[in-house]
Amino acid sequence: MSRRRVRRLVARGTVYGWCFAHRHDRARGHAGCGSTVTLWREGSPARLRLVFRPGPGRVVAEGYFDEGAAVRLPDRAYLNLHAPGSVRALLDEALARGVFPAAGTVEVDGWPLFDAVTPTQGAPDRA
Repeated sequence: MSRRRVRRLVARGTVYGWCFAHRHDRARGHAGCGSTVTLWREGSPARLRLVFRPGPGRVVAEGYFDEGAAVRLPDRAYLNLHAPGSVRALLDEALARGVFPAAGTVEVDGWPLFDAVTPTQGAPDRA
C-alpha cells in the first residue's frame, strides 16, 4: 500500500499543501486512468482537485511515461505533476482564473490550465 506524499508550497504569501495521485477509476464511471493534483490552503478544509484524464491528443502516465507525466501530444508539451514548479504554475493559473474554492471541494479539468502554462508550439512537420 502506498501513501500519498503531502508537500507544501507558498504562493502569494499563502501556504498551500498539495499531493499527486494516479488512479484507475472504472468504479467511478471513468474508463481508464487519471492523474489528480489536489491543493488546499493550510488550515482550510477547501480543496481544489485538478484532474487529468487521457483523451484525444492528451496522455497521462500509464507505463510508457514517468508516473507524474501529463503530455499534450501534438506539440509534445509536458508537465511532471510531481514537480513543485509544475504544480506552482498550475496553482498560479487556477488562482488567476478564480477557480480555487472558498469552501468545499471543487474538481476541475486540469487540461485548460495545462494549456495556459504550456503555450502551444508548432507541431513538428511530418510532410
